[in-house]
Amino acid sequence: MQSGLADFIEQRAETIVEQAITFARSIDVDTPLDSVTLRDHLPEIIQAIVSDLRTAQTRAEEIAKSEGNAPMQAGHSRSAAATHALHRAHSGFSISQLVAEYRAMRASVLRSWAAASDDQFAAAGEITRFNEAIDEAIAESVSHYADEVERWRNIFLGVLGHDLRSPLTAIMLTSEHIAGLAVDAPLAKAAQRLIRSGESMNQLLDKLLVYNRSQFGIGFEITKEDIDLAQACRDEIEQLQAAMPATRIHFDGPDTMRGLFDAGSIREALANLVVNARKYGAEEAEIRVVLREDGAHAALAVANAGDPIPRETLDLMFEPLRRGGVSGGELEQASLGLGLFIVSQIVKAHAGSIRAESVDGTTTFNLQLPRGMPQ
Repeated sequence: MQSGLADFIEQRAETIVEQAITFARSIDVDTPLDSVTLRDHLPEIIQAIVSDLRTAQTRAEEIAKSEGNAPMQAGHSRSAAATHALHRAHSGFSISQLVAEYRAMRASVLRSWAAASDDQFAAAGEITRFNEAIDEAIAESVSHYADEVERWRNIFLGVLGHDLRSPLTAIMLTSEHIAGLAVDAPLAKAAQRLIRSGESMNQLLDKLLVYNRSQFGIGFEITKEDIDLAQACRDEIEQLQAAMPATRIHFDGPDTMRGLFDAGSIREALANLVVNARKYGAEEAEIRVVLREDGAHAALAVANAGDPIPRETLDLMFEPLRRGGVSGGELEQASLGLGLFIVSQIVKAHAGSIRAESVDGTTTFNLQLPRGMPQ
């Protein structure tokens, strides 16, 4: 496909690159970049735009490219625009500054082309095609930049969670030692508060670890064993009832229900659901926990009375870093919003499913867990 604009850009490629470097050098970053770093993959990006202008395409392909959904060429793991975005992210450029580079490049080319072109009608068509190619490069760069930022955010959370373990362990051990030495009630109570606070912090770090693993695609680790799920639920509810004496929890289930489950993680999921029901349900309302057989599955449901929850809110409740309810009380403000996300990860690790429904003033979380009984 003939393209006068493609020839124009190719002939002036080095000038366009130098102008782009000049603009990039004007961007204020913590560590000034040399010319080699600033040049980066700009020549390859310009060559990709030239190749694009010379390639015939359908209307559907035009739209897909402008939205950043163009198919990747075979044999290319990453485009020049994508690699450029990663380098700029590592060099301290913000995403706005990254996009500004493309904007400056676009303006430079169009000004020169408008001044040099005699056929304004043909120029308009080629300018449209050029803008589509630039938009594709921007979409790719922004997408990969955002992915890289998210990857480093997850790395930071992982390192933070790991590094906080040691000082937290020292605090808890010291608090337990003080509690053992305390001879007066006030000091003993203060030491117990420290221990409980340390345990709460430890649980928060565990939740961050689950979130961090899920973002890296590792998932929740479980070890399935042949257990009595009904007894595991009763044991957990007994502990929850002791920890929340003012909360009424009613359990309805068979005497026994054997299956291959990770007892610890199932109990954690049940505890998260009950605590969530206590936080966001109607005060003094009973929390109902029902366990029953459903074919080859165990069906576990936790229900509480309270204000109805819109469908759009229910659909987001299992997303990470979102809070599990709709109220805005003090308990909610102290939450990381990972409780229901962890429940969903536990269910996923068991190859099960989970759904939430809110009907007639009752919100119910339904878990379907394959029993996986050995033949």
